[in-house]
Amino acid sequence: MKMKRNLGIILLLLIAVSGYAQHKIVFQLATDLEKEQSSLPRQLNNVLNYWPDADIEVVVHSAALDFMIKEKSIAKDEIAALMQRGVKFAVCRNTMERRKVTEAEIIDGALIVPVGIAEIVEKQEAGYSYIKGGY
Repeated sequence: MKMKRNLGIILLLLIAVSGYAQHKIVFQLATDLEKEQSSLPRQLNNVLNYWPDADIEVVVHSAALDFMIKEKSIAKDEIAALMQRGVKFAVCRNTMERRKVTEAEIIDGALIVPVGIAEIVEKQEAGYSYIKGGY
């Protein structure tokens, strides 16, 4: 009897958990346009204000690398605040190597991924929705 009751509780928990769909989003930032880079923190905050538990990763590569360089970023404070809210920022190592940027130059707390595009593909394969950051 106790086993049936436990199985019933487990079944109810599984139904409750399966009904909860955490939103998973991967943003791509690959532009050096300041107007587009400056809009990204606002977009991320808008999503987090609507879905506070969203799992968000921003993949930064190509011309957008300066966005994540400590001495060049136009949004360093906003990035730090977004990291505090759980947003992950992933920087492409290929882009860093091409531009001769070291990990020490990247904003603290950022992830370094081997290939930015591959990171985006892997996130999509894992069920993340894709959004192009900026306009």
